[in-house]
Amino acid sequence: MPEDETIDGYRSLQVLSLADCSLSGEILRWVSGLENLRELFLSSNRLTGLIPAWVSGLSLLFVLDVSNNSLAGEIPTTLADLPMLRSETTVDDDDDGGSSSQAAFPLPVYMAASLQYHRANYCPKLLNLGDNGLTGVVPPEIDRMKGLTQLNLSLNSLRGEVPQAVGNLTNLEVLDLSNNRLTGEIPRALESLHFLSYFNVSNNDLDGPVPAGGQFCTFPSSSFAGNPGMETAAGADLALGATRERGWHRNRTVGLDAIGRSG
Repeated sequence: MPEDETIDGYRSLQVLSLADCSLSGEILRWVSGLENLRELFLSSNRLTGLIPAWVSGLSLLFVLDVSNNSLAGEIPTTLADLPMLRSETTVDDDDDGGSSSQAAFPLPVYMAASLQYHRANYCPKLLNLGDNGLTGVVPPEIDRMKGLTQLNLSLNSLRGEVPQAVGNLTNLEVLDLSNNRLTGEIPRALESLHFLSYFNVSNNDLDGPVPAGGQFCTFPSSSFAGNPGMETAAGADLALGATRERGWHRNRTVGLDAIGRSG
């Protein structure tokens, strides 16, 4: 690992993966100088401290995975200022050295069976802060992340209500808020998330009815389990569990594997 401010030779990095490397201490500030960075994977380490505000200065970053660490503090609202998470397009270098607005990223992928390199034609815009020690609330500023497709805030100590603003993230395919201390009802605004294929709010302190519109008829009862108030108030809704279980097989996406099992 280079020392702070010593990033010569690293400035062209587009993807940095240091997952499961037994790293300790805080997220090093030298990463803030990687101006071409698109994807940052630091999951399954021993990182501590806060999620640094300078992350929002990485103007091309659209994948951030710091899950399964010991990060603390509140979710910084500055994450909502990441330009590529606010945009519904992804920068893709074209043959002329410029950029084009395409939902693609020229990341080489090694295919062992054929011993060839191919290009991934889709990289989801991902924010994975799961399995840390984060506190506070889910910031309402999250609604600025219009391009976000996968959001994992599970296994933290977040409190307060699920903000109505999450319903504005109309590109979301994966939303995991499980194993926190969230209260209140699931906002009806989430019924407008028509691309949502995985949803989990289990093991919180939520109450009230389970929404019946949108994609909610496809989710199994396990998505809502561990919320005693919700189970009491929404027995009729949870009776739809059998229907949701039948539809659940089509919700195990590659995106879910990336966001929930990056370690």
